[in-house]
Amino acid sequence: MSFDVDLWTRRGARDVGVRFVAGDGVTILFGPSGAGKTSVLDMIAGLLRPARGHVRVGGRTLFDASAGVDLPPEARRAGYVFQEARLFPHRRVRANLLYGADGDARLAELAGTLDIAHLLDRWPRSLSGGEAKRVAIGRALLREPDFLLLDEPLSSLDTARREEAMRAIERVRDIAKLPILLVTHDAGEAARLGERVIEVG
Repeated sequence: MSFDVDLWTRRGARDVGVRFVAGDGVTILFGPSGAGKTSVLDMIAGLLRPARGHVRVGGRTLFDASAGVDLPPEARRAGYVFQEARLFPHRRVRANLLYGADGDARLAELAGTLDIAHLLDRWPRSLSGGEAKRVAIGRALLREPDFLLLDEPLSSLDTARREEAMRAIERVRDIAKLPILLVTHDAGEAARLGERVIEVG
């Protein structure tokens, strides 16, 4: 499974564009705040339409401006974890994880991988920032995506919670065998988590 991405659009006064080919593992989109990294993820996910270019994952075309292909977000099979965990406050962790999933056959295994099994009966408001991020990653993975998009997954976490989240991402990288795009502006995170780094901006 691999990414083949060549995208460009205009956002306000800024040109946002990126071109890369990348395989399994973690590819870092690296650059300063405001460079357009989240816009790139949104274009790949189908939440923002590029002005030109293409997105292919595993040889499957998700977007191609010249060919008139523009799959809706729900057809792209992306697992998207936003900067905020965006958990449903009225659902316990177990129900959050299973939202959109096709059954619970993988729940126990994934909860163990992400070290969240002890959180399944908790409410989102009782979770730390790191716990909430791990639950959000688990929810995305339980939908059986073809690829994973992580937008600043370590932002706003203290040192201990950041380390927990980094270990969880490393376990997902090593076990899930999915192509992962991770946005960060932190050089240390990029060096530790990424097999390759794409600069944006």
